Amino acid sequence: MTIRAILTTTALLALAVPAGAETIGISIPAATHGWAGGLNYHAQASVARLEEQFPDLDFVLATASDPAKQVSDIEDMVATRNIDALVVLPFESEPLTAPVARVADSGTFVTVVDRGLSQDGIEDLYVAGDNVGFGRVAGEYFAENLEDGAKIVVLRGIASTVDNERVEAFNAALEGSGIEVLGMEHGNWNRDTSFTVMQDYLSRFPEIDAVWAADDDMATGALQAIEQAGRSDEMWVVGGAGMKEIVARIRDNDKMLPVDVTYPPAMIATAIELTAMRFTSPAPVTGRFIIGSELITPDNAESYYFEDSPF
Repeated sequence: MTIRAILTTTALLALAVPAGAETIGISIPAATHGWAGGLNYHAQASVARLEEQFPDLDFVLATASDPAKQVSDIEDMVATRNIDALVVLPFESEPLTAPVARVADSGTFVTVVDRGLSQDGIEDLYVAGDNVGFGRVAGEYFAENLEDGAKIVVLRGIASTVDNERVEAFNAALEGSGIEVLGMEHGNWNRDTSFTVMQDYLSRFPEIDAVWAADDDMATGALQAIEQAGRSDEMWVVGGAGMKEIVARIRDNDKMLPVDVTYPPAMIATAIELTAMRFTSPAPVTGRFIIGSELITPDNAESYYFEDSPF
């Protein structure tokens, strides 16, 4: 996998050095949907690996189903566990900004993952997927594999800066291709909502050549609507994030799912392991670490398939 990283480090693979008994707190959303389920799986797996490798590191992992619970979890980590570092994927940016800023102001090392805070400069390390690349890679595939005049529909995510970055990059990649975008509605990264939106598209448009459902949960909802309407032979669907059911269908050369675009929930493992290096290596690990978006194809799908993951 290609990784684009901007880090104040030159030797991420430096030999580990002895460390004290530091505690790393990890606060992430609960497994309320597929991607978050994968997030939880990879967080737990990373903690298990690191606990075995570095007995002097202690970890406390908490999951939250809403921002208030996440704030409470973080405050508890500080008060009762005296954490030396915090890895946090905010449930929502705004409610978590002030609480995380207080943690950072106390001298605790802070790593923010995926959804940034609403104020710049709080965290020491930022780890995320490449949202611009996510949209661009998908758009380039459409431009290269559809003819001039082809008609497509788009399922957007939740209205947010993340969604805006993806859609803007997708649209830019289509410029000059002659592809016509018939509709672009929010599926909110939700299967049921996307099923309903896709049903509406199918009723309104007698000709659709392809669908960009910018998330695998949305792609699943769209596929269900297409199959129910008996129009599976008319179009193909591209989702994103690497859900294992989608990856398996790509691996097996399903014509409705030719490719997918990565936005791996395993980025939480990257964040946790880089944060652990703060205490196990002399290499500094501050800055930004952006994980590139890759195209999953039948040729490489096996590398992106995680049998034990819920996502």
